[in-house]
Formats: sequence, C-alpha cells, structure tokens
Amino acid sequence: MKLIIANKTHSSWSLRPWLVLKQFGIPFEEVLIPFGPTMDDPGWKRAVADYTPARKVPSLVDGAIAVWDSLAIIEYIAETHPELPIWPRDKAARALARSISAEMHSSFTALRGACPMNLAWVHPARDRGEAVAADVARITEIWRDARQRFGAGGDFLLGEFSAADAMFAPVTTRFITYSIALDPVSAAYVEAVQSTEGFKAWRDAALAEPWIVSEDEVDEPIQTDFRPNLSRSRAQT
Repeated sequence: MKLIIANKTHSSWSLRPWLVLKQFGIPFEEVLIPFGPTMDDPGWKRAVADYTPARKVPSLVDGAIAVWDSLAIIEYIAETHPELPIWPRDKAARALARSISAEMHSSFTALRGACPMNLAWVHPARDRGEAVAADVARITEIWRDARQRFGAGGDFLLGEFSAADAMFAPVTTRFITYSIALDPVSAAYVEAVQSTEGFKAWRDAALAEPWIVSEDEVDEPIQTDFRPNLSRSRAQT
C-alpha cells in the first residue's frame, strides 16, 4: 500500500491514517508531496491528482484500489486487517469510537480555523474566542466521557490505542501549540498520544522539514528550540 500525504508539520488529515498504519505495524510506502506556497497551489493539486481524483491528501493506493479521506482510509485499513483491533472489539466501545471519530471528522471548525496544526512552534496562551472555547469544551468532554466509560484497559480513549485516538491526534498537537489549558484527564490523554512511538516518529520527521505554509502561521511563536534552523526560512516567507 502507498499512503500519499503532505507536510508532516501541517497536514492534520495526513497524520490520522498514517498513525493507524504505524501504531498497528502495517507495512506501507509513504509518498510525501509537500504543499506549495498555499494548500490550494495548482501545481500541488496536479501532483496529488496522480493518486486521487479528489486532489487532496491523504490518499491510500492499494493496487488498483484508491481510497481518499482520512476516515474512509481508516475504515479500509480496518476492513483489510480484521485481525487487528483498529476499532475496539467491544460493541459499545466500538459504537462510541465510531461516533466520536465521525464527530471529529465533521465538527470543530472554529478550533481548526483559529488554531491550524503546526508542529514547528509553541504560541502563548490567549483568548481565541467563544467558538474556539466551545470546541475545546466539547472535545475535552468527549475525552473525559470515553476515558470514564471505557478507558480502564489503557491510557487511550477506549483503553487501548484505536482509530479514535488517531482521529483526535492532531487536536492534541493544537492544544500544545496554542498553549490551551486542559483539565487533568485531558492533559494526561494528550501526553499518552504524544508518547506513542508512531506520533514521536511523525513529530521528529516534521521538525526536520524545511517547508513553511504561511497560511498556518497565525501568531508570533514563543521562541523554542523545536526547529532552530527554521528561523531564517520563516523570516523570508
């Protein structure tokens, strides 16, 4: 299988199926096509069109089969690997996992717009508006509820790592990048996701990238040593 993705620093949707494949040890070939000056760059769209008619990432190519959209790819992976608990085995836990994954897929536009995924920087805490606060409140409510109901078997939403954790993984990065305060249960969950081997591998690769997507530079960052060689490149954009 080939998974077509974009910049690891910025592409939240690419992270989701990539993390499922990595965490469950499923072999695949990564094809990374960096964004152009913007995410709607025509040259980038043409390059991605070689793999998907949607002209977006991620896309999965498995022989003659092409699957696009993160959640559809995760469902395809789960279907082709029924021996793996990509969705929880327990019926009630699986129903919750699918419901909250779909909610993540279709919701939280205020948080996404105000706080795009950007692993290169940490920004100071500030008021980002009522709509963002409402999104954060709902996300953390989901996390606390899942942990209380099904989290006894591990550190993740449904106990053991599942597709639901992959769907929320980019949100954990936003909470860190934008210094968003969290309750203890949610903070511990963020730490659990960020401590997985798959996420650490993604972050290490992201921090080695030279690319900047200017539309995802929404604030002046707190100075960090995450990407010390990027300051000059950022200043030139």
